[in-house]
This record gives sequence, structure tokens and C-alpha cells, in this order.
Amino acid sequence: MNIEGLDYNTGREKLLMPEYGREIQKMVDHAVSLPTKEERLRCAKTIVRMMLTKVPQIRDNAGYEQTLWDHLYLMSDRQLDIDWPYDVSGAEKIHSKPAPIPLPQNRIRLRHYGKLVEELLEKLKTMPEGEVRDELARQTANQMKRDLLTWGHGSADDEKVADDMARLTDGVIQLDLGSFKFEKVTAIANDEGKKGRRKK
Repeated sequence: MNIEGLDYNTGREKLLMPEYGREIQKMVDHAVSLPTKEERLRCAKTIVRMMLTKVPQIRDNAGYEQTLWDHLYLMSDRQLDIDWPYDVSGAEKIHSKPAPIPLPQNRIRLRHYGKLVEELLEKLKTMPEGEVRDELARQTANQMKRDLLTWGHGSADDEKVADDMARLTDGVIQLDLGSFKFEKVTAIANDEGKKGRRKK
């Protein structure tokens, strides 16, 4: 439906920095059109003060004045010809996207243990015998038991952990369940299903 006289935002030009609103953008466009540098700079300073009223929380950031002038530079589409009070050469970085973080490409053999435990088991394969390896094996075994309890549907018996550890270290680490003592691990209660239930 097209009602004559109504101006919808969907039909307007997209704002470069919508957080400041369309009125500020109109002021910036006006500043660009002024004939002299002095007038443009005076207008720019007024606009920056107005921008601060639109986003007052920006004061909490160190160097917020630099940020405001950077934003003004971008909103002018780099067309505002003034003697900038701040260096705006780095303003473009505001809109640059960070490089994507690469995801692990190696397949995790046992998902319930996760990548970290798998890396620990690989490290245990190459470590020389001694107290350091024994301590790392102890901590890894306890973490495996916690992981099994959390992600293995509550099945976390000691034999399972010992068997997995021996298999995943190619037999290098053999837990003697007669002497090895696991830390006490309790299951995390899942109260999701209990929420909203009424007592009868």
C-alpha cells in the first residue's frame, strides 16, 4: 500500500552508522556541502557534540573522542574536507571484519572425551616414565571419568576409563585398578525436567 506523503525508512538510503540516526546523517551531509573549511570544521565540532548525546555510553571507552571523529569521517563517506583535530587514517578499521578462526580439522575419535583429552593421551604416549607422566596420567584419567559421567549417559565405571586409556595410548599407560584411586566424581543433576512441575 502506498500512502502519499508518508516516508518510510525502507525507502530511504541506508545509514552508514545507524546508531546515530538519520538526523545526524543529514547534519553530516550538510557539513560536507558548506563552502569553506572554517564553516565545515565549526559544523563538524557541533555534530560531534550531538553524536555524543546519541551514544553517551561511549564516554566509558578510552579515547572516545577519537572514535567519534572516526565515525564522523566514515559518515561523511570520507568527503568532509576539514583540518581534522584527530588522525582519522585508521577509521576504516572500524568496519573491517576479523579473520575467521580456523576450526579443528582433525577428527575427534571419541567425542565424549573431546580434543583436549585426546591431545593429552597423545602426549602420554611419548613421555618418559616417571613422576611427571604418572601425575599427568592420573589427571587425565580423572578428567576422562568426569567426561564420561557428563557426556557418556552416566556410564563412567573405572574399567571403561582404564580400557580406553590403554587403547588410546597404544598400551603405554596401563592403570592398575588395584592401586589406582579415582577422585570422587558426582553426576551433575539435571533439573530441566523438574522445572515447572507442581507438587501434588
